[in-house]
Amino acid sequence: MQPAKTPQPTYHTLEDIRRRKDELLDQLQTDKKEFYTLWSSLFVKRENASRGDYIASMVTNSVTIIDLFLLYRKLKKTYGGVFSLFRRKKG
Repeated sequence: MQPAKTPQPTYHTLEDIRRRKDELLDQLQTDKKEFYTLWSSLFVKRENASRGDYIASMVTNSVTIIDLFLLYRKLKKTYGGVFSLFRRKKG
């Protein structure tokens, strides 16, 4: 399936190009602010975390690590040749 083609805007004057450039710059600034807001919200330190919250986060992180390890083993078993491409040959 081919992607839908969006009609390309036509520019007749330099003013049209400048206007479009300003619109894109504003859109980039808005996206940048939203990205930084979301990124900074990922690393908010919780000051009033209880011992139960701490243990729950430890369990969650442990399960995630185990899951990643099992996924790695499964992928290595299934696609072992891909992982051997990055090893240096001895000899």
